[in-house]
Amino acid sequence: MRTSAVTRTIGSLAPVGLLALLLAGCGTDDPRTGCAWMKDQGPAAGAGSTVILVDGSASVRGAASGAEGPDYGRAVDTLLEEGVEAGDTFSVGTFAGAPGDVDWTFRKRSANWKESARNSGNQKANRDAAIRCLAEDVTTAQRVVPARGGTDVLAALTTGAGLLQDVEGPRRLVVLSDGLSTNGCADLRQAAFDSEADIKAIASVCATKGEFSELPDLSGIGVTFVGLGHSAGAQPSANQVQRAWLSRLWTSLCERAGATGANCIASGAPVGSAPAPAATRPVQADPVVAYRDGRSQTYSLPGAALFDTDAARLRPAATEPLTDIAVRARTTPGLDRVEVDGYVDLRGGSANDRSLSKSRADAVVEVLVEHGVPRSSVEAYGRGVSPGCPSDRSTEDMSAGERLQCDRRVDIRIFWK
Repeated sequence: MRTSAVTRTIGSLAPVGLLALLLAGCGTDDPRTGCAWMKDQGPAAGAGSTVILVDGSASVRGAASGAEGPDYGRAVDTLLEEGVEAGDTFSVGTFAGAPGDVDWTFRKRSANWKESARNSGNQKANRDAAIRCLAEDVTTAQRVVPARGGTDVLAALTTGAGLLQDVEGPRRLVVLSDGLSTNGCADLRQAAFDSEADIKAIASVCATKGEFSELPDLSGIGVTFVGLGHSAGAQPSANQVQRAWLSRLWTSLCERAGATGANCIASGAPVGSAPAPAATRPVQADPVVAYRDGRSQTYSLPGAALFDTDAARLRPAATEPLTDIAVRARTTPGLDRVEVDGYVDLRGGSANDRSLSKSRADAVVEVLVEHGVPRSSVEAYGRGVSPGCPSDRSTEDMSAGERLQCDRRVDIRIFWK
């Protein structure tokens, strides 16, 4: 029996029509197409896990409608490809505010594409779809506006690390943030962004032993920071030197938290800019971190020359050197600010370290103000146990007593514009 031309034509068009429908389902109108299998797919035996933490604060997304911020979806392409290729489970969430709360877009979703289908072609299609959908999930996380303003990167790391506790395979944390913490021990609003001593001091405070420690346990976890120094809105982006300083800071904190140096990475992947995704609710104001240009002078004074042991009351002999520094500060052209950092040595109890160092810094501030330094320009910080002598002092020929004396000191830093 002959087949009519019309029937042959319809028959030949059927596969084409079906293909067209399938292609239409993969269009940009529905970026989730092809990823439904991830919701129910079980993880492979011994699979690793990747937790992606997206900074949702105003400094990253911008407070104004249409503000441009970092293009995280594009910046993490390689990391997503690596995790999906390995068949990791993924968790994506948004953080901001002091408590370290994370709004999870989803948790523990499997990318076990090798077992997602029987046909190898379908498996590879699912792999590619997973990478595309996870990038869209990152963008979705950028739309979430946390209830509180400010940023505490360490607190978010603690929450993310908690999600990895029972993972048998490789554990990875990816932090998408400009790195400008404004809460907790790594509050950078007064950072100079130019000093290794600054990094050591921040790490020392954050690593305080006992109940005051704010470092997460990152042992055995690979941590990658993406977008450090790339901000949006009213917060200016850092220059190259400041980004390098932020990279050293966060990798140092990562190492102090128990991860090895090879597992603490500040990604240098290009971070382009894109209009911030539409906010789900009004964006909370974010404290501005004013980048400093690094023009400063530090005066280190031995604690024994200023205070009695375990005391915060200044000795009479302290008046002369502090008066001299006050005169230098108030006559500095373009004075920006004066920071007073108090340190103690290792012999004190951890509960007393911060309070004693802060009380000593406060006492020094009072003398500087009495001798003409504007109170609004001076801040006191109790840094706790010293991270070591200043970098410009050699400790090779110091006795143990001299090192302790170097540790229990007060640093007065004068910054100018």
